[in-house]
Formats: sequence, structure tokens, C-alpha cells
Amino acid sequence: MIEPSITGECNRALDTILEARRSIRAFTDEIPPREFIEEIIAAGILAPYAAQAVGDDLDFRKFFVISKSSPRLKEVAEIAKRRAGVLSEQLQTQMATNPYLQKKAAGFSQRLELFAKRGVLGIGTAPYYVVVAERKGIPPVEQQSLAHCLQNMWLKATALGLGFHLVSFTAQMAEDGDLCGILDIRPGEFELNGCAMGYPKSVPPKPSRPAVNDATRWIE
Repeated sequence: MIEPSITGECNRALDTILEARRSIRAFTDEIPPREFIEEIIAAGILAPYAAQAVGDDLDFRKFFVISKSSPRLKEVAEIAKRRAGVLSEQLQTQMATNPYLQKKAAGFSQRLELFAKRGVLGIGTAPYYVVVAERKGIPPVEQQSLAHCLQNMWLKATALGLGFHLVSFTAQMAEDGDLCGILDIRPGEFELNGCAMGYPKSVPPKPSRPAVNDATRWIE
């Protein structure tokens, strides 16, 4: 037994939170308490990380909270739009001569075009945009560590009644000098990912999931 204080009631509460987790696309203007955001970040700090990659350095994970009222958020939104435009042009060029990409990347290409025109969803559409940075190391598993971190944050946000939207496009800006300048980190030193948080305008219905028996194969 890892922790005697974890009871059956705790287990059931975790199940409730896991089942309640949703991706929220629209937020109200109400600003969540700063204490809530700090609790969510604390949950992210507790997430697993690649100890072999970062060694004893405790400065391997950073959180940058940008509020909707900050002028910096407008700058970040423009940086994201610009990056989306570059990626959109690159992908369209590749798709022009690649039938496989024409078939598989059509939806992603449309999304990039939309981001380039209207902005990246989650950057400026919620009270808070949070960038999470993970220091690069060997082996290069920073995005896996960031996924663990963001999942912890997502579940804690759900437990606090907040909406959470994963802004995965953040990863495409890790080498952007303008964004790294705003964050005061060196380009290429960290991998990035991000999320948007606030109170949800509405909660989507429960998505369909496969049954455990359908998704599991026991190998004796």
C-alpha cells in the first residue's frame, strides 16, 4: 500500500473527476481566483518527469501564466497566428506533391489556415493562457513529461470546477525567438506546451469510449 490515507472514498472521487474531465472551447469572462491557478500549477509540479534526462536539476519545469488582460497576451496571439501561417504554407507545399498528405492532413491543413486567419483557439479566448516549459535533456522525452504535467493540471482544474482546453499548438512555438523573449527563456532550451483555463460557458456531453473488455487483451 502506497499511502494509507487514500480511502475508498478517495478512489471514488478520483473516478468522478476522471469521468467529468472535458475539453472546453468557450469560457465566461469571470476570472478564477489566483489561488485556484496556483493549486493547478502545484498539481502539474507533482506530475512525473524524466529524471534520467534532467538529473538533479530542480529547475527543469516552468509555468508562465498570462492573463487575458495582459498586453503580452495580444503579442503572443500574434506570434501564434504568424507561426500558423508559416506552417500552413509549408504543409500546403508538401501536400501539393504528396497524395498521402493530401488524404491524411487535409483536416489539419484547414485548421492551420483557420488559426492563421483568426488566431489560435485558447490564446486570448480564456481568462488565462498558461505555457508550460520542460527543459530538454537526454533522452529527449520532454513532450511526454509535459503530457503528464498537463493531465495533472487538467484533472485538478476539473476538480475545482474550471474549464480546461489543451492548446497543443504551443509546442510549435518552442523555437520562436519573440515568444521565448517574452518568457525570458533561451530558444531551443525548453520544449513547450500549453493550456487555457477559466469557467466554462457550457460543458460538452460525455464522449463515447470503448468498454474495458473491448479495449483490453489479457496475455497469459
